[in-house]
Formats: sequence, C-alpha cells, structure tokens
Amino acid sequence: MLSTQSSKIQRKKYSHSELANAIALHERFRTGKPGGVRAQLAFADLSGMAMAGANLAEADCTGASFRGAMLSDCVFDRAALFACDFREADLEGASLVRADLRGACLRGANLTRANLIQADLREGSITQKDKAGNLHALRLGKVGPAELQGATLAAANLSEASMEGMSAGQADFTDAIMRDCKLARANLQKAQFTGANLAGADLRGANCTGASLDGAVMTGVKLADAVMDGASLVDVVNDNLAGKALAEQGVAPEELLRLHALWAQTGGAQGKAADLSGYDCRSLPPLAGLVLVGLRAEKAILVGLDLRGCQLQGARLMGADLRDCKLAGADLRGVNLTGAKLTRADLRDCDFSPLVIGADRSFAAKLDQAALRAVDLRGAKLGGASLDRVDLRDAIADDDQLKGLRLDTALLDARAKARLAAE
Repeated sequence: MLSTQSSKIQRKKYSHSELANAIALHERFRTGKPGGVRAQLAFADLSGMAMAGANLAEADCTGASFRGAMLSDCVFDRAALFACDFREADLEGASLVRADLRGACLRGANLTRANLIQADLREGSITQKDKAGNLHALRLGKVGPAELQGATLAAANLSEASMEGMSAGQADFTDAIMRDCKLARANLQKAQFTGANLAGADLRGANCTGASLDGAVMTGVKLADAVMDGASLVDVVNDNLAGKALAEQGVAPEELLRLHALWAQTGGAQGKAADLSGYDCRSLPPLAGLVLVGLRAEKAILVGLDLRGCQLQGARLMGADLRDCKLAGADLRGVNLTGAKLTRADLRDCDFSPLVIGADRSFAAKLDQAALRAVDLRGAKLGGASLDRVDLRDAIADDDQLKGLRLDTALLDARAKARLAAE
C-alpha cells in the first residue's frame, strides 16, 4: 500500500572535482574502456554547476537537483531523470532523446533547440519501501511534478514526446517540432505555439485557453474535448485546403510536372512551364530529384514536401510556404525566395550561388526577408546571395559558414552574433 506520509530526500552536494570524476568515469563506461563506471547521481545536489557539453547518456540522475545549472549542449539521452529539478537551468541545445523525465520540474528552464524526441515528460512521483513493505512518497522540496511552466522550448524537437497531463502554461514552443507529440489533458494555458509543427499531435482534452497557435502546422491534430477559449489560430495550416486546389490546373499533377521538365530541358521549345502560384501543393507526387528549373510558385503552400536534389535554378518562390521541406542538395542558383517561409527546412548542401546565364549575365539568389528560423544550413553555398533582413535565428550552420556574408540587416540569435564578432 502507498502511505500518505512522506519522507524528505537528503541530497548529496557534489564538488566540481567529484562531478568531473563521475563524468570521466561515465565516459569510459559509455565507450567501453577499462575502469569505466556508470554515473550514479541519484538525488545528487548539482544546483548551479557548470557542466556544459557533458555526456551523461544513460546515467542515473533520479531525483537530482540541476536547479540553475549550466547544461547547454549536454547529452542526457536515455538517462534516468525521474523527478529531477531543472528549474531555471540552461539546457540550450541539450540532447534528451528518450530521456525519462517523468515528474521532472523544468519550470523556467531554457530548452531552446533542445532535442527531446520520444522523451517521457508525464506526471510521476518517487516512493520507497519501509521495513514493513509500505510505500512512502518522497518529498523533493516544493517542486511540483512534471512542469514546463514558463519554460522556453523555441525550435526544440519534441517529436513523439509523451506529455500527457503535464503543466506547460505560458511555455514558449515557438517554431518547435512537435510531430505526433502526446499532449492529451495537458495544461497549455497561454502557451506560445507560434509557427510550431504540431502535425499528428494529440491535444484531446488539453486546456489551450489563451494559447497562441498562429501560423502553426496542425495537420492531423486530435482536438476532441480540447478547451480553445481565447486561443489564437491565425494562418494555421491544417487538413483544410490552404490555397487553390491542384485540380483547377485541368491536368494531372504527374503530367504537369512532366511537361514542365520537358519545357526546362528543351529551353521552352517543347512542354509547358508550370505556374503553381497560390496553389496548395501538399498533394503533389514525389518531387525529389525532379527538374523544376524556372518553376513559378509564388505564395504556394509547399509545407513538408520532399525536394531533395531538385533542380530549382531560377525558380520564383516569393512568399511561398516551404516550412519543414527537405531540400538537401537542391540546386537553388538564382532562386527568388523573397519573403518565403523556410522555418525548420533542411537546406544542407544547397547551392544558393548566382545563376550564370552568359559571360556578362548572372542572377543572385534572393533570400531577402525570408524566414530561415531553425533551418539546417550546413554545407550550403550562400556566397553571393542577397540576405537583406533574412531571419536566421536558431539556424544550424558550420563554424565559418556565415563568414564574409552581408548580414548587417539580418536577424541573428546571440550565438550567431558571438560567432561573427569573434571573426
């Protein structure tokens, strides 16, 4: 039986040298080297500790206090973080894939760009047996169970995370990836989901009173019995048509694409150029590797499409919605993406170089006023591209990738600004 009585946990305060030794031994354990010992930090007092970049994957940190700790870029994958205290901790860029965070308190924590794929953030409590075999709840100060109240999770990845019944009121999920996230019965009052990808999320019975879902991707979202009083849903992309239907083209999408490729390959002598401006293109057939040179798709809805390796030289995509698109390896020389939305897009190894037409003619790629929030730019060629007022906050880039670019009017996060200032 579970007793209503409770016993208070006595945490052990670690010194910096003791913590460093535990981390070093855990690294040897994790990599299979002799002398390694799995980190046993259950009920440890690590509040305020500076341990950025530490790797504690699969460590046992049950009930530990990380309150106010510097944990940026730490690895807690598959770690036991049951009922931990992460209040006001800095977990920016941390990896918590499949971590057991049941009953943890992350109130006011910074989880910007953190990876919480399949993390377990449900309610929980810790008990222990007495000599008679009775279970007693263990008290961990005044910390409540499973809280994200007021936490910052901008551009974080919470795909398939379990968050049923937890409290995340006033939390900031701006531009977060929350595909198939389980949020049933969660308290999400006044939370910010602006631009977040909630495709397939379960919000049944959730309290979304006063929440901002403006610009969110909400295809396949379960909303039965959800309380949406005062919630803002401006420019939401859901299962409804978000533009003109492709059927209005009067030709099958496959034939439309075939004719456009023929037009591009013959310099306009055969085929027909496609114009998808204003159309909802989410039902297009697979596009990876296709010839889409000169495609016109201004203000088109292209959310989540696979455009990897496509030839999009000179394409006119002004104001198009390309959020969550896969564009790795695409040829985007001379493309016009002015005002386009590319939040969370995969732009690795894309070519944004000028499109050379002749000996004295070239067209620069235009990314002016485009939203490149949380995109992956690693390996992309940006030299010569126009980047006036481009939004690059939370973007992933190689160490020297932004060097030499004209970014005086760009929107950058503190990390990118520091990197540029150091050059």
